[in-house]
Amino acid sequence: MKSRIHPVSRPVVFRDRAAGAAFLTRSTADSDQRVTWEDGRSYPVIDVETSSASHPFYTGTRQVLDTAGRIEQFHRRYGNGVPAAGE
Repeated sequence: MKSRIHPVSRPVVFRDRAAGAAFLTRSTADSDQRVTWEDGRSYPVIDVETSSASHPFYTGTRQVLDTAGRIEQFHRRYGNGVPAAGE
């Protein structure tokens, strides 16, 4: 690898305010705000709107699609797809 062309990767805390969760991981992102983590060290903190702790797909709270209604809407719009007798 070439030297001096890659950004610096450092430990960073990503905090999800909606879920009240925080994750310590490595990132090239930096912040002026800092937080003291469980190990007693101070890390930059980045607030995010959505993470795996609050995203509906990961938490299992996603909405169930009304597939029956969508199929009926398709049939109303495009017909039932069965050719008529004599075609």
